[in-house]
Amino acid sequence: MAGVNKVILVGNLGADPEIMTMESGTKMARLSVATNEFYRDKDGERVEKTEWHRVVLWRNRAELAEKFLSKGRQVYIEGRLRTRQYQDKEGNQRYTTEVVGDVINFLGGKEGGEQSSPQQSPPPTDSPSPASPPEEDDLPF
Repeated sequence: MAGVNKVILVGNLGADPEIMTMESGTKMARLSVATNEFYRDKDGERVEKTEWHRVVLWRNRAELAEKFLSKGRQVYIEGRLRTRQYQDKEGNQRYTTEVVGDVINFLGGKEGGEQSSPQQSPPPTDSPSPASPPEEDDLPF
């Protein structure tokens, strides 16, 4: 039986997308997405916990992110987890886990402002395979 690697995030961008164009001309966008969890502690006080997720978008999804996304914007992202290794500036091996986004929907205006119609990217037919890593810099983000 095959395994399943599926991630669904609904959150807000913590910064404007970082857009890069590879030597091949392929666009990539790096996003930092915050999700919030609420619970009550042992004293009954409401606690909010924020989790930050690294998201990578490729090709037409990266172009959509560049055109329509900015800090504070709420997004829905479907994708898969990918762990990769890289060397930092000191030559040490590092690992990072990120979400490779296959579908992105724009849910609301900046910082919960006026609602806009959802934007969905096409199905993930052009995503690079994990076996062919993109060009990397020495920092994960």
